[in-house]
Amino acid sequence: MKLATRINSFLPQDNQDLKTVFAQFHQLGLTHVDLNYPEHVTNYSATKMKALLEAEDLQLNGMALRFKDEFLNGDLGNTDTTLANKAIQLCQDAADYCREAGGQVVTVWMAHDGFDYSFQIDYLAVWNRLVKAFQAMADYAPDIKFSIEYKPFQPRGYAFVDSMGIDGMMLAEINRPNVGVTLDYCHMLMKHENPAMAADIFASRGQLFGIHLNDGYGLNDDGLMIGTASPFKTLEFLYYIKKHHYDGMLYFDTFPVIEQATAECEQNIKMIVYLDQLIDQIGLPAIEKVIAQNDAIAAHQLMMQFLSPKA
Repeated sequence: MKLATRINSFLPQDNQDLKTVFAQFHQLGLTHVDLNYPEHVTNYSATKMKALLEAEDLQLNGMALRFKDEFLNGDLGNTDTTLANKAIQLCQDAADYCREAGGQVVTVWMAHDGFDYSFQIDYLAVWNRLVKAFQAMADYAPDIKFSIEYKPFQPRGYAFVDSMGIDGMMLAEINRPNVGVTLDYCHMLMKHENPAMAADIFASRGQLFGIHLNDGYGLNDDGLMIGTASPFKTLEFLYYIKKHHYDGMLYFDTFPVIEQATAECEQNIKMIVYLDQLIDQIGLPAIEKVIAQNDAIAAHQLMMQFLSPKA
């Protein structure tokens, strides 16, 4: 199992030192790392970063884009052509860094591509700009996976790529094999999606490039420890990624503000291992048989079985 967690959860407790954070990750038994670009790499060449990771027996999964400052009114879809091109260049630079440091995935969350008011943006024009932007970066680095992480809102009132439906439509129009999707569990709850449905559809098409695990109550990006607010939905989500042989990284995108980051990560690891074992104990064929019945009573009985798998 490839596991990683948020670097920014650990930096405050580790004197803002990446080397200390990576040592903590190794001690916890994590295997992979995602770096925010350019936030985490400003003072590190790709060669130096790779050496830091290897020293702690860690591997780079990839880079996560962070558009800040001048991009507040739009990232890849910005109406200012100069800024939109700068955003594309950031993604291409992240791909180059990712490759050299040993990673494979560039995750693109377009935090500021969206709107707050009616009559504020030209929807079709933004759509076309985003499609061309992803085609440009995909063609620039065909050996790197570019993964679109959608979110329904925050920080904008409405995000442009806000759901599995819009993301899926965009992937079809981009039409590049190295462009896929990162599913953030909390983001899906915010959109009132069932995370398992997105996992089943995207994974079956070979378009699932990343997973951010967390939990929440659906009204906000809560970033709670996994399996705490919606354990049965989490189990169903994990069932489908196991069914489709997802072999990518599981990233704990949780926010330990009050909690101590190391202890919180330990609980996430224990939970993901426990839930994975529960699925194995019941068995994929048995779960699939229940689903095939399309029967609420049978589904409820399965949920009770998860609560007492040896009964």
